[in-house]
Amino acid sequence: MRVQDKFMLVLFDGVCNLCNTAIDFIISRDKKERFKIAALQDEVTKKLLEEFQINNDYLDSLVFIHRDVVFYKSRAALEIARNLGGLWPVMYIFIIIPSFIRDPLYDWIARNRYKWFGKKETCRLPTDLEKRKFLSLEDF
Repeated sequence: MRVQDKFMLVLFDGVCNLCNTAIDFIISRDKKERFKIAALQDEVTKKLLEEFQINNDYLDSLVFIHRDVVFYKSRAALEIARNLGGLWPVMYIFIIIPSFIRDPLYDWIARNRYKWFGKKETCRLPTDLEKRKFLSLEDF
């Protein structure tokens, strides 16, 4: 069984502080263990990038993969919210706003994320407790 059939995959910019905060948010609300997380810069992610024909240099967006479907930008965020615990699935109602309106706002935040929230020197390393949530070679 392929990893994207077993888990919903969230790929993120591993050096972005805003992105890492979003990952903490996802991990803390993923009570059903549905998500696997990976930094776009990680070696383990390269196999997925190649399989789904995602440019290796693509760091400006959150990427969400479920089965054979890849979602980017605001749609990725909405799909993740839809699959979180608690009241977060209610956020999916914003899908009614067309992407040509949602994505420019997403792009504006993405362009300014390092300036507003900062950047790490290296990708995030998961703690021992988080390791099961992060994609690894054993998942393939």
